[in-house]
Amino acid sequence: IATLKATTVHQEFRVLRRILSVAVKKKMVPTNPCAAVEFPVMVKGMFRPHYVTSTEQAKIEKHAPAYLRNVIRIITETGLRVYKELACMKKDQVDLANKVVFIADSKTPTGISEVPLTDIAVEAFRNQMELAGPGQWLFPSSHKPGEHQSDFKKTWRRTLKRAGVQYFRLYDLRSTYATRLSAGGVADEWVTQLLRQSDAKVF
Repeated sequence: IATLKATTVHQEFRVLRRILSVAVKKKMVPTNPCAAVEFPVMVKGMFRPHYVTSTEQAKIEKHAPAYLRNVIRIITETGLRVYKELACMKKDQVDLANKVVFIADSKTPTGISEVPLTDIAVEAFRNQMELAGPGQWLFPSSHKPGEHQSDFKKTWRRTLKRAGVQYFRLYDLRSTYATRLSAGGVADEWVTQLLRQSDAKVF
């Protein structure tokens, strides 16, 4: 008899919990018996998002190309998802006069909404509109004409290296946005809404 790996069992239980959650939403079962189950995690090497201080951000921006500098400022000021929302954004989604951007497609249904912009974000969007030139995309691809940029990873990694900053994910700028809101006294419920998360547990 083959021995099941712990990771396999772990994943099977996660799938079961998800199935039961869907069943509850569809009113096929009254409750999810797995809802309160806590899955063990390995503390050693456990992932933790990187928080970017204002000093570190300024250091990174100093070594970043102009378009990436705009990306950094937009995400830390709005919490937009890097690839699902920002990289594929069209210019007509940006309303600088009213200081909002409209997210037409997102990871979750709650992600589809108007996102308010700070003055810093407005300026970054304005700079990027000028950099983008003609065409519909806010971040046009330099390799594939007519398409939007789909990957910032190589440029991000090179920028961090030039800045002398240890590598962390570009997505962590979204976590930084949330952390700054919390540090500023914004209630968790409001932070969850501003992140446009469907589940407060994620926050």
